[in-house]
Amino acid sequence: MTVAYDPQNIFAKILRGEIPCVKVREDDKTLAFMDVMPRADGHVLVVSKTPGRNIFDLPEEALSELILRVQKVARAVKTGTGADGVTIHQFNEPAGGQSVFHMHFHVIPRWEGVPLRAHGGAMVEAAVLETHAAKIRAALE
Repeated sequence: MTVAYDPQNIFAKILRGEIPCVKVREDDKTLAFMDVMPRADGHVLVVSKTPGRNIFDLPEEALSELILRVQKVARAVKTGTGADGVTIHQFNEPAGGQSVFHMHFHVIPRWEGVPLRAHGGAMVEAAVLETHAAKIRAALE
């Protein structure tokens, strides 16, 4: 069964400016912003501006553009946070762990021996997110 894209999902609202976010990078194809419930300090979401629930229905061109931006953001997250590496997550459908039905990637900085916080954990204040975002934005320049 195919489920239609819901233009009222939270990421669509963020893209339209109806809900605020702490931006890291934006262009005509994607928006990268801080996850408000980060699994690690510096956790960034990279979202396609093309409407699509997930990898199954996003057009190929939009998916190609998205993954290139994910790579760019991942490099900046690693450099900007001083992480040892990054984990990139992308979930599809409820059984695959997807909870926001708009195509996106998680870019999560990782340090040796430091476990991730729980998915969907505590919300972090925008001022704290901005501190991490500034370091990542600086690494993008």
